[in-house]
Order: sequence, then structure tokens, then C-alpha cells
Amino acid sequence: MGHKPISDYGLIGNMISSALVGTDGSIDWCCLPRFDSPSVFAALLDDERGGRFQIRPSVPYEAVQSYLPDTNVLQTEFRTAGGRATVTDFMPCYQTIRYRVSRLNELHRLVDGREGRVPMEVIFEPRMDYGRGRTSLRASKHGVMATGKAEGLALSAEIPFAIGEDRAVGSLIVEGGQGAGFVLRYGRARPRSPGSLDLAGKLDRTTAYWKGQADGCFCPGPWRDHLVRSYLTLHLLTYSPTGAIIAAPTTSLPEEIGGVRNWDYRYTWLRDASLTMNAFLMLGHEEQATGIANWIARAGRGVGMKTNIVFDLDFGEPPAEEELDHLGGYRDSRPVRVGNDAYRQVQLDVYGEVLEVAHSYFNTGGRITRRTWDVLKSFVNTAADEWQKPDSGIWEVRGGVHHFVHSKLMCWSALDRGIKIAERMGRKRNLEHWRKTAHEIREDILARGWNPQRRAFTQHYDTTALDASNLLMALFDFLPISDPRVVSTIEQTMAELSTNGLLHRYRASETSDGIAGSEGAFLWCSFWLARNLLRLGMLEEAESLYQRLLGYGNHLGLFPEMVDPTTGEAMGNFPQALTHLAVIIAGLELTQAMKDR
Repeated sequence: MGHKPISDYGLIGNMISSALVGTDGSIDWCCLPRFDSPSVFAALLDDERGGRFQIRPSVPYEAVQSYLPDTNVLQTEFRTAGGRATVTDFMPCYQTIRYRVSRLNELHRLVDGREGRVPMEVIFEPRMDYGRGRTSLRASKHGVMATGKAEGLALSAEIPFAIGEDRAVGSLIVEGGQGAGFVLRYGRARPRSPGSLDLAGKLDRTTAYWKGQADGCFCPGPWRDHLVRSYLTLHLLTYSPTGAIIAAPTTSLPEEIGGVRNWDYRYTWLRDASLTMNAFLMLGHEEQATGIANWIARAGRGVGMKTNIVFDLDFGEPPAEEELDHLGGYRDSRPVRVGNDAYRQVQLDVYGEVLEVAHSYFNTGGRITRRTWDVLKSFVNTAADEWQKPDSGIWEVRGGVHHFVHSKLMCWSALDRGIKIAERMGRKRNLEHWRKTAHEIREDILARGWNPQRRAFTQHYDTTALDASNLLMALFDFLPISDPRVVSTIEQTMAELSTNGLLHRYRASETSDGIAGSEGAFLWCSFWLARNLLRLGMLEEAESLYQRLLGYGNHLGLFPEMVDPTTGEAMGNFPQALTHLAVIIAGLELTQAMKDR
């Protein structure tokens, strides 16, 4: 069938796991029972060996895909010469009578005839454990049973299936007003009749849950729908049992087609969690921000340098990286990796991100308990003790450690925000030491990070290369936006790191990041640029750039990590939490600026 563009997918989920559904009705990526579990469908990474679950017309068709308004319930409408039919996809997600989010390992697919007569085909070919072992299929009275080495799936259906060696195929004809339901349940030995599984009731409760979440977003203005969609997407990327926020639901979608920059993002970065909390605060979702604050406090109980920068869903270390040689990769982009060795790195910037969001949380009335303060204090002390050391930086380079300017900046930010929180809380014990260290960091960055010949702050102290992360200097109040060094850094970054108006993180040819090849433009960085333009008083330019960046979302408003700046093609893991965070934060700042004007 061939690989579809990354942008051809929609995301469904239940805050435990998720699935990518193509515009052709094919679920090409799904990991069960959790985000970080081995895949049961992975055609996204290998069209032949990965496995899929597809429902589509068996005759030529056109498809239109959309979410039900303000929900994460996905609907694909198929139009044929003989009629129209829809497939509604969702994973049940709603609050129980005890106000907890439901934990059902179920995936529902509802087929409905809208008009005329539409013949449909159903292809069910699970490949458990990333397709590494054999998955056996067996027909049942109410569907199909699939078993792997140590796990099982039950597909409940109202139609018979023909069972082949590695797939089950069924067919049906739907007419206006008719329909059929399919329910995939993980860990179930036998399918049950779909009629006994309350499909309609679960759809209603799931729809109501997502609408309720969307209604809680305070984001009036011209980009309201984009902000709500980004919020709902971030909500989908939350693992409800612990509150962890995954960076993306996929692994190994390439940053360059045919390249090797393919990583597993199904884990939680301390940086991403902090930034998500900030976005939720800005949208008025204090309750969910508090949940993330609790996650950060628990994750940060390992003091100082023992604190991981990336966690699995249960606060542990992610599995070590492993290459799945039997999978061909998205459009032959190998290797396919699972696990992530970034947890072994030292990344000093995370302390600044955590303290920044703690400061915002405190300013909006959030309560910082004694236990939370102990964690925050350990972060500030670690930044004070370790800032002079080299690290791997925000971009997790694998070519050796350096004195990254951005890492020094965020150590300064950790101290600055820690000082402000401590002053308001009356915690005076460390203030003199923290103030002295913050001043030392500032002077060091200004002396060694600024390159007068390049007229810009550089990526690290031993290079003349530029890095888009230095656009954060004014955003974190290290220097005022009017400072000539900040203005010049913005100008040089636009001139040297831009392709067709989109920013790269850095030029791979100028940076020893330890990985071969190149990569696309990083959307997060371009949103930083829009925020800088706004602070420079260039409101029209900032608005124009923001509007252009929104155009790189797909038909559903989902954003990738990167895009090819020449073709606009989505690249990298999808959808990407950092990009959706940027949509929210930049959009709210622009909305406020327009209101002030």
C-alpha cells in the first residue's frame, strides 16, 4: 500500500495509549496497553511487516477526515459513486463515578451509512511485539482472537471474517441509516458481541468528556480553534495514571527522509512536562497544571544531578536504545529505534525550565508545599553547583559535551526564579549565595558566549556556530529585547539558520552533534522567533509568521516536530508536544498584544 505522508494521520487516545488513523481508514500505529508498550500495529514503520487495522470502501472513494468539534473523536467520511459512509474512531475516555479517568484498553470503530449504498472491507492484521514474533489469528462467534507470545487481542465484530495466515478479512455493505461496530480490546481472550459493549454510551461519554475539557480553555480570539486543538492534543499525550506527558506517541519517524536521526519519543522529558504545565496555566486549566506540578515534584525527588532528564511513564528510566532491524523504517529511514539513551545525559537547562514554570505557578496562586520547595531548592542548588560544567544541551547532542550558552542561560534562570520564589516565601537561607552565583553566570555568558565578530551569541563557548536556542534570552528576561546584542542575535539567526523563512535548530554541518546527515526546520524554534518579533514591537510581522506556521499543521490541526522547509512535508515524530505548546503560548501572547493594541 505504500507509506502515506505523516500529515495524513489523525490521533485518537484515552490518556493511556493512542493510535494513528490514516485518511484511508487504516490504523497504522498503535501500542498497547500503554504509549511505551510494543506496537500491535506498525505499518507506519514497515508497510509489509508492521501490521494494520483498516476499514474503508472496497470501491474507489474520496475521504474527508475531521474531529467532532472540540473533541478527540475522529471521523472519516468516505464518498463513493454509490453513496457516503463514515468511520468514527475513538478510545473510550471519560470520568467514572469516582471522578477518575476511565482505564479501558479498548479501541472503538463505528461504521455508519449516510446515504446510498457503500461496500466496505475490513482488514485486521495485528503484529504484536513490533512484529518480532508470530501473531496467531482465530475466528470466534463474535469476531477474531489474536494471540502473541504473551499477550492477546479480541476484535468484537458483527460480521464474519476469513482467516488467513497473517490477516483476517471481512466485508459489509452499509446503506443510509445502517451501521456496524468494531471493538478491539487488549488482553481479552474472547470477543464479545459488540451490542454488549455499550458502544453508543461510551461514545457519548467520551464526547462529553472532551467537550468539557475544551470548554475549560480560556482563549478568546482569532486562533481559538487552533489553541483548543493543541490543548486537546496535549491532553491526549498525558498518561493519566501518573500525569506524565509524553513528547510524542511515535518512534523513529525521521527528521530527514532516508536518514538516521530517528528517535523514540514515547517518554517524558522533565523539560516538556514543565512547559506543558505553563501552557495549561495560561489556558486557565489550573487543576491539570497542579497535576503536572505534582508529577514534577515526584520526578525530581532524586536530588540534584541524580535527577533524570527523561523518564518512562512510571518515573523510572526509559529502556536502553535498541534497533529493530526487521523493520524497514518510514520510507526506508533506518534504524528503527525503541528506548532512548538521552536519560544517560547531563542537560543542565532542565533546572531553569522547572523553576520558570514553578515561578509562573506560584504567581498564579499555586501552592508550593514544603516538600515541593525542597525539590525546587535542590534544583537551584544543583544549577549553582554545576553551571560551570559542560553538558549535552537542550538538543541532546551525541558528539560530546560542551559549554552550551543556552544551558548556562537556564542555570541563571533557575537561580533567578529560585531567588524570586524564596523572597516571597521568606526563605532567606540561600539567597546570598544564589545572588552571587547568578551574577557570576551572567558575566560568564556575556564574556564568553557573545562573539563580537559574528555579532551574536554562539551555540557554545568554543565555536562560532549559531543556535536558535539563544532566541530564548529575551523570553527568559536574561537581557531586555532592546539590548543591541539580543537584536543582533535575532537578526543573525534569521539570516543564517533560516530556509524559506523557517528556522533550523542549528546547521548540522557546523555542529559536532555525533549524528550523520541533516534535518528539517524545527517548528518550535520558528515560534520562538514569532515571540521575539512581538517583543520587538513588530506585531504585524509576528502575526504573519504565526499564521504561516499554523499552515504547517495538517487537516486536523496536528503538528509534527519538523518540516522540510522546501516542500513543507511533515517530518519527525508526530504529533509533537513541543510544537503544540508553542502554538498555545505564541497564540496567547499574540492575542493579548492584539487586544492591547
